[in-house]
Amino acid sequence: MSSLAISPNRWSIVEALETAAAWLLAIIWIAPLLYAFWAAFHPSEYAVHFNLFAPLTLDNFREALSQAPFLRYGFNTFILVTMLLVAQFVLCTLAAYAFARFEFRGSNIAFALVLVQLMITPEILIVENYSTLVELGLVDTITGIGLPYMASAFGIFLLRQTFKSTPKELEDAARLEGCGLFGVLWRVYVPLARPTYLAYGLVSISHHWNNFLWPLIVSNSVETRPLTVGLGIFGAPESGVDWSIISAATLLSVAPLLLAFLLFQRQFIQSFMYSGIK
Repeated sequence: MSSLAISPNRWSIVEALETAAAWLLAIIWIAPLLYAFWAAFHPSEYAVHFNLFAPLTLDNFREALSQAPFLRYGFNTFILVTMLLVAQFVLCTLAAYAFARFEFRGSNIAFALVLVQLMITPEILIVENYSTLVELGLVDTITGIGLPYMASAFGIFLLRQTFKSTPKELEDAARLEGCGLFGVLWRVYVPLARPTYLAYGLVSISHHWNNFLWPLIVSNSVETRPLTVGLGIFGAPESGVDWSIISAATLLSVAPLLLAFLLFQRQFIQSFMYSGIK
């Protein structure tokens, strides 16, 4: 046993290496964002030249807003993620409640089919989904962008596991108090699953805020185009590349998510710990 023990000096070296590796990964991850901040707040001639005494400017943001309707893109994105989040919460809650607390014929098969959807990437269904939207007349609409994502297999699975961990005695007590089917769901299961809802909401918002390929295919006008598609068109080489202005537009696109993370960082971390999302 003594031969397997790690000496204090060797253990400290291991900790130092782990800390150095963590800092290195953090720097690599945040480097593009730091560059975007630098380029966005400095004139174009300083975009690729670091000078501590370079003048600061907000002209890049004014140019970005004047060259493309980023405020409209941001509004479209906000409507999209809000609509999706509300629809996912309602549909996933009802489906998860049914799978967690009701026994019906074929329930295991139905839940297995839900889990199979976790293995299918959305890109595989692009052609079929687009054909469906054409038939429904929902091409170039915000509803059409969000429709394929309103029922989330991941959300159903996550909430189903949370509901199954809720003590059955609480449901029995609620029924004795006169709660019906939806009363039990609203008064017992939903309040106890708040950390899970918050964690899933964060995952959903960040994913659909940054989604690019499907919105690019469905949206054809400024009235429906989200921030990711608008930024991709704005930064296309044929429209000219000015890294300072593009960096300013990038910050305009990611600013809401960054601000939300800075304001609710503690709640973010706690919700992921409580819900078990890794």
